[in-house]
Amino acid sequence: MIQTDICIIGAGPVGLFAVFEAGLLKMRCHLIDVLPQVGGQLSEIYPHKPIYDIPGYPIVKAQELIDNQMEQIRPFAPTFTLGERVEKVEKQEDGSYIVITSDNTQVHCQAIAIAGGLGCFEPRKPELEGVDTFERKGIDYMVKNPETYRDKTLVIAGGGDSALDWTIFLSDIAKKVTLVHRSDSFRGAPDSADKVYDLAQKGKIDLLLSHNLLSVHGNGSLAQVKVANKSKEEYLLDADYLIPLYGLTPKLGPIADWGLNIDKNAIEVNTFDYSTNVERIYAIGDINTYPGKLKLILCGYHEATLMVQSAFKYVYPDQKLSFKYTTVNGVHAF
Repeated sequence: MIQTDICIIGAGPVGLFAVFEAGLLKMRCHLIDVLPQVGGQLSEIYPHKPIYDIPGYPIVKAQELIDNQMEQIRPFAPTFTLGERVEKVEKQEDGSYIVITSDNTQVHCQAIAIAGGLGCFEPRKPELEGVDTFERKGIDYMVKNPETYRDKTLVIAGGGDSALDWTIFLSDIAKKVTLVHRSDSFRGAPDSADKVYDLAQKGKIDLLLSHNLLSVHGNGSLAQVKVANKSKEEYLLDADYLIPLYGLTPKLGPIADWGLNIDKNAIEVNTFDYSTNVERIYAIGDINTYPGKLKLILCGYHEATLMVQSAFKYVYPDQKLSFKYTTVNGVHAF
């Protein structure tokens, strides 16, 4: 059982900033995210996207912002559970909660902050014959541990940043990497595309452009992937693993069953402290809704700040907040 003060569901920019604000009030945080890394959609979908509305930064790339926030919260030593989805919450007699994930990780906390962005990201699955048969038996929709693929034969499918980045990275780990993309050009960063073309020219990967996945085959575990080119010619590729990286679809997921007031896939909150209708559960960032709501990172930071001020009473019920600032090792604290 992991013990913490606030369990934050979602490790995107708003969830990370909540860690900082909670740390100033000497509250511990544990973050849970279904993605295998922190950063939410900024890291998973558009790490190279420039962001222009962060105070003090005329321009900052999405991944750079996440990296800076991780450095900002480092003094407060947050803990993380990544690559797991929160399935349910169980309220205890004292009002606290136990949060339980898809892998049965259990977190005991005094308050919950839902910072899930647009919701629980679920992978867009290819429409392939036999795809369900080989999920977790050779078909992976996310790369959780690159060492899983050491000396294996991989087929990666997709044309965005994730497909390009993992093709580049895994080319030094896997025995063989084949990148399959249905178009003749990539959607990802031009620099990453150039690196993939260079790897193909050097024979370090096989690059199949204007190809489509058709079906998957094997006996108990994946063995082959059938593809077709523009001329409708079909052939089989040997594969220990198929990694389709077609992006993610945001869904509210199991959160929708927690008794929260929901309006159009968003959680209704009280703007006094961004609390929900369920005691000790808050919602901050793009996942919440209220009159005048703007889905901006900046607004999520504001919501996180007020949320932790409210959650303080559950963690330290016998104390009142003091707003006198001190500085310890360069870090502001109350």
